[in-house]
Amino acid sequence: MHFLAKKIIIQSIQKLATSFSIENSISLLNLDSLKMKGKLIGKNGENLRFLENLTGVEIIIDENPEYILLSSFNPIRREIAKLAIVQLIFHGRINPSRIEEMVFYSEKKILNKIFKIGKKSLIEMGIRIIHPELIKMVGTMKFRSSYGQNLLEHSREVANLASILSSEIGLNVKFAKRAGLLHDIGKVSDIESELSHALLGMNLAKQFGEHPYIWNSIGSHHDEIEMKSFLSPIIQISDTISSSRPGIRRKNYELFLKRLNEIENLAMNFNVVKKAFALQSGKELRVIVESEKIDEKKLSQFSCDLLKKIKTEIKFPGELKITIIRENKVINLT
Repeated sequence: MHFLAKKIIIQSIQKLATSFSIENSISLLNLDSLKMKGKLIGKNGENLRFLENLTGVEIIIDENPEYILLSSFNPIRREIAKLAIVQLIFHGRINPSRIEEMVFYSEKKILNKIFKIGKKSLIEMGIRIIHPELIKMVGTMKFRSSYGQNLLEHSREVANLASILSSEIGLNVKFAKRAGLLHDIGKVSDIESELSHALLGMNLAKQFGEHPYIWNSIGSHHDEIEMKSFLSPIIQISDTISSSRPGIRRKNYELFLKRLNEIENLAMNFNVVKKAFALQSGKELRVIVESEKIDEKKLSQFSCDLLKKIKTEIKFPGELKITIIRENKVINLT
């Protein structure tokens, strides 16, 4: 039996050939002219700062007139910023009002793109009936990484491996593909939770009407709950095979992203904070506060309180610069 199991696993791996790519934190955007770069920067850097504040992406502009760099650990933010800049350049008119409009447009466009990616992935895997929220989560995986490995590619690989292994031992292949593709949905959830990604994913699968075999295999693939069917160990084996190939993962990268997320989430716990962005590899935290909830006199004290809380709860090397942004907007209509 031991020899047969080994033979099945080896044959399954041999049948699967999947490419992979290591995620990075920088996007390159080409520019047509130096004049357009000047428009993008704006008077005294006004447009550039406004764009960075709205998107949470650091925009690096140097002497080279042909391109700019967009830097952020969050690929979705980079895509939104990139699309917004492309639209601004296309229309040619760049000012704070237009920037805000294009960022809002880009956010909607990227969300639509995420849903299409999710739908396409599910169709390619032969998965038809599924909750729209799960489709969105599958699409979001395209813009996330797990230890440097693209999360959607990893999940597709797990689904394919699970289906091959299941067919070899007579299990339901459709269930195996479904569970394999959804096993890491907890990593892309917007829900703030103390649960691990496996247990959070299990709860989401339950909530959106997945079969008990599916959500049990999601929740048990890191041995946090008891396995209730033969499908569960199949998903665990497939996940281990996919993530343990030599060179496929970079653990330091994932720990780095986790620290940046923790810094942002900690800032968001303050009720006066509207948005928080970790920039410059975690050396700067840019916080946008609600102008109605805090006045200018209290900003300095808030900054000190935030820094103290971060130092107490998160360990990180070097210094952290905190920038607090409070903006008043007045709109008059005739």
